[in-house]
Amino acid sequence: MVNERTLHEVVGVLVTLVEGAAALIIFSGAVLGFFRFCVVAVRDRRIEALVPVRLGLARMLAMGLEFQLAADLLRTSVAPSFEAIGQLAAVAAIRTALNYFLDKEIRMERDEIEQSSRTGPAAESS
Repeated sequence: MVNERTLHEVVGVLVTLVEGAAALIIFSGAVLGFFRFCVVAVRDRRIEALVPVRLGLARMLAMGLEFQLAADLLRTSVAPSFEAIGQLAAVAAIRTALNYFLDKEIRMERDEIEQSSRTGPAAESS
């Protein structure tokens, strides 16, 4: 049988791993987004060309936030106090709101891309 101290230590290691994964996801998304931004800015100076770059970055940020929320859930899963549960609820609410608005922006941007691809460049110039 696993004692409580061992369980806390194991969960602590898991939390560190998941937080590390979240940091790597956010960092890699930012680096990739920066390089994609540079390429698009040099090749195509239209602001509309940056929309896919923003969408890619937003997806990576949303994924990183999901991993951070998972780490918070793990941290609170072992003998939580009311204070820890309250903090988790606040953090979860903030991250859920961030994810909601990121997702909403991704959908809006995707709809704009689909609409502009359907109308084509001829419709935009008239």
